[in-house]
Amino acid sequence: MTRHIVLGNQSLLINIDRWLQVRDIYFPQVGQENHLSGHAQRIGVYADGNISWINESEWERSHGYRKDTLISDNQAINHRIGIELLLDECVHGDMNIFLRKITIRNLHSYTRNIRLFFNQDFHIYGTGIGDTAIYQMDHNVIVHYKNSRYFLIGALKSNITEKMTTDIDDFSVGQAEGEFFEGTFKDAEDGILSKNPVAQGTVDSTIGLHIEIPGRSEKVVYYYITAGKNFQEIYKLNDQVIENGPETIIEETERNNKLWISNVSVDLSGIDTRIAEMYRRSLFVIKTQTDREGAIIAANDSDNLQYNRDTYSYMWARDGALTAAGMINAGFPEFGRPFFTFCKDVLWWAGCMLHKYNPDGTLGSSWHPWVEFGRPSLPVQEDETALVLYALWKYYENTGDREFIIELYEPLIKKAAFFLNSYRYPNEMPRESYDLWEERRGIFTFTCAAVYAGLIAGEKLGDLLDDEEVCSLCRTTYQELKRSIVDELFDRDNEVFFRGINFRCGDLDQKVVDRTVDSSVYAIFDFGVLPADDIRVENTMRRVENKLRVGTNGGIARYENDNYHRQSDQYPGNPWIICTLWLAKWYIAKAKSGDELEKPLELINWVVNCSLETGIMPEQVHPFTYESLSVAPLTWSHAEFVDTVTKYIEKRQLLSLK
Repeated sequence: MTRHIVLGNQSLLINIDRWLQVRDIYFPQVGQENHLSGHAQRIGVYADGNISWINESEWERSHGYRKDTLISDNQAINHRIGIELLLDECVHGDMNIFLRKITIRNLHSYTRNIRLFFNQDFHIYGTGIGDTAIYQMDHNVIVHYKNSRYFLIGALKSNITEKMTTDIDDFSVGQAEGEFFEGTFKDAEDGILSKNPVAQGTVDSTIGLHIEIPGRSEKVVYYYITAGKNFQEIYKLNDQVIENGPETIIEETERNNKLWISNVSVDLSGIDTRIAEMYRRSLFVIKTQTDREGAIIAANDSDNLQYNRDTYSYMWARDGALTAAGMINAGFPEFGRPFFTFCKDVLWWAGCMLHKYNPDGTLGSSWHPWVEFGRPSLPVQEDETALVLYALWKYYENTGDREFIIELYEPLIKKAAFFLNSYRYPNEMPRESYDLWEERRGIFTFTCAAVYAGLIAGEKLGDLLDDEEVCSLCRTTYQELKRSIVDELFDRDNEVFFRGINFRCGDLDQKVVDRTVDSSVYAIFDFGVLPADDIRVENTMRRVENKLRVGTNGGIARYENDNYHRQSDQYPGNPWIICTLWLAKWYIAKAKSGDELEKPLELINWVVNCSLETGIMPEQVHPFTYESLSVAPLTWSHAEFVDTVTKYIEKRQLLSLK
């Protein structure tokens, strides 16, 4: 359940698996309308009378990216048939074009006629019902379409051509997944395709290229897909590839990628090269998982089904806000603008963010009920509303963009501030909402700390516009909330913070305590309620480390007895990337010398070691093998890595360390 390579331009997202197969094509919005739904796009090599598909076990594969780019550097070699493939793949930054440059090496000493096959198994709009696939002779291309989604498949044997048709030598279009139809990839097994020109329903297609390669030599071919909403759009993009040459697509992508990543404002020169490279890779990954209209998507790995056959392809305001904050701190404040505008547009009338949203701004699926104990209940995670304000203040601090704050003030900032002020008990504690893990309803240390940070941001934003009413209510509320957090959430017997509490049926005299050790209590210092070196924080974080560490040198589990994808009862749960980085943040925050930065550096390196060879970070890993579990990439994992390393570098500079 991982995607080793992600390529995208914030409109077209391509995911490639460990077998070098395209598995997801999202268009025209990141995270919405997966036109493959995980169905593999096969690559086959026909040589010396036999075909071999590169997902087969006889192929040795390696994965990677060109440095500081979103261009893949993948390799597949098959010693039995004597063929090596080098794949440089990219999505153009401005045009919805996915391009594969394939270098084919003949490892034998004699000239060979190689046939390269590409299979397309589209399920347009995610269903594969009512699709059409056609061969168009005038341009020598395949087109898959349904409604307003069109995908053109072409191939070229050289970078420069004088004709306006592609170099496809063979093709087949047919039905797939039916009782008697496996797919046209089966048609390629004898090296010859049937040239059927049209099919409708659940369909696939295969194209073939015939290449003669001398012994110990190589040749380059190009395969590409253009995506659009009608024939005109996909053919206009097709003309761009042919007229300018596919190498231009790669060159422009590389140049634009390197220009973008040069905007990093954090000085990475003093840290280990692996960490610096992972930092930049994380920035690229975050960008691919973000839609141009502002939705920062949690993950787009279609292999993972969460609840009731659902995915992570939604925008949670909490994940989005913390990701935006991390990107702002890294030198990309413009990244936050579309996100905050998105939040303004979807804010519920009561002034809060609801559970999660689709990339187009519609409300996402949810398992949070609207009723509790026979009464209406808000199905919210209150921290999501608070953290939007928290991140928005960071945006202003970084940019001084007062005009944007004015634009958002009435429809977003003021409404959210009033909600945070009103959604509380007489003792100033927030009313029950769902925790950040979305599993239980209560009043949690994480939520309260986030609300505290959100109210402080609300006061500052209100002061910026001379709104004394908002300033006063935010200031009064967060001051009283801080006292209440210590009064209600601190366990004086054990001198640590609880995970959370409940007031049974809203009765403040019937307090129920949740003593589960939970890594999310790190928020008590990270959101500024108490300093990291406060003895109460120290005791709390020591307990997190002692109780939730997985193995001697392992990462940190979410909480005690976490059963989500659990692999062993030996440990409290699987180690999570974000939870491990939260512990690193605490060590960084309290460090007063260079020696005290060794521990967080160990944790940062543990995260690097648990990532895929391409730099993709999962949500969690296996406690023994460190294999990726659940989704990969998880945007939040990359965002926490960026934010943690940023804080690490800032502390080094504060301590005057080289």
